[in-house]
Amino acid sequence: MDQITDEERKQILESPPVGTFALMTTVIGGMVVAWLFLYYGIFLPRG
Repeated sequence: MDQITDEERKQILESPPVGTFALMTTVIGGMVVAWLFLYYGIFLPRG
């Protein structure tokens, strides 16, 4: 395995966690869709 330099390590540590933001967006979007389905598809039709 290749060793990374101190400059590359510093660049990695200072970069934003893009994968984490993408995962959070996906999970939050799924929760919003599920809540809308429950509200409009189940709660409102039952009164």
